[in-house]
Amino acid sequence: MKKVFVAATRQNDGKTMVSLGLFNAFQKRFKDVAYMKPVGQQYRVVDGKKIDKDAVLFSNVYGLTDEPLDMSPIAVSKGFTENYIANPNRELLVSQIQGAFDRLSHGKDFVLFEGTGHAGVGSVFEMSNAHVAQLVGSKVILVSLGGIGKAIDELILNKACFDLLGIEILGVIINKVQPEKYDKINGIVRQGLARHGIDVLGVIPYVNSLTRPTVAELYEELGAELLSGRDHLDRTVGNFVIGDMRPHDALDYFKGDTLLICPGNREELVMTALCGQFLETDISYNVSAIIFTAGLRPHDKMMNLIRSSDIPMMTVEEDSFSVATKINRMLFKIHAEESQKISKIQSLIEDYVDLDLICSKL
Repeated sequence: MKKVFVAATRQNDGKTMVSLGLFNAFQKRFKDVAYMKPVGQQYRVVDGKKIDKDAVLFSNVYGLTDEPLDMSPIAVSKGFTENYIANPNRELLVSQIQGAFDRLSHGKDFVLFEGTGHAGVGSVFEMSNAHVAQLVGSKVILVSLGGIGKAIDELILNKACFDLLGIEILGVIINKVQPEKYDKINGIVRQGLARHGIDVLGVIPYVNSLTRPTVAELYEELGAELLSGRDHLDRTVGNFVIGDMRPHDALDYFKGDTLLICPGNREELVMTALCGQFLETDISYNVSAIIFTAGLRPHDKMMNLIRSSDIPMMTVEEDSFSVATKINRMLFKIHAEESQKISKIQSLIEDYVDLDLICSKL
């Protein structure tokens, strides 16, 4: 049985994205492939069990029928680390992961493990990514954000954690490289890492559409009240505008799938956002959704007009600045329903990652 543990140099490097694409590629090359997220930090409750969100994602995307708790044996809930420090029991965690792995891997040809965060995450309860990779006896692929100096520094630092436990690094995948810098980074980063004896398994370009959240994600994360547009929550958001300007100044900002954030009494801004879509111009004015803040809603006649445009609108109690700050800090995960994103990810891995090299090194 072949095994690969996908880790990253930090959060939001695109580890789940790379894992999604790799899983699809390995399914084409091996008969029976399994997925496991040994330690997860974000979970959903499924049939009364805490299951990591990524395990749920893989199960839904690839129709996996393995027991959810075997795919996600440890979900770190609130208070988990404090309780562990007060009452440490590493043997229990080891048995949970080992037992889940034994059941999950039975009869399988390949298991793809996805880590959580950088190499040291989980050290607080003695179950870092490096320790988990050692426990399941897997070789490791490291994922890092596109760049040269910072990327190489972070890769060497994270590799050291695995080296201490004698874990083999198959190589690294450099992710989200800006297209205009792709050729330069692709050449230099390979040369720089070769000096450290590290193979570059792939360099993946940045694709803007993959990082865009959907209106549905914002609605869910903000805990908003939906007022209209339920059938259009799959729209993506490219940027957002806080409604603190004059209407004619705001028009130039309503481009590229814009989210408008403003109190419901800024009706003149809402009218500008709606009218921009009907202007005869080469510029595409497009409002993906409107969030009304401070608990204020437009007049009923304005609400009816917005409903006729099919633009999703929702309301929250927080002020506009607080909502914008929350959105800036959000980390958006890929959802199983986003079939176009998933298809694009799978194509990127096939096109930009040396899958034959990976398989030859297993």
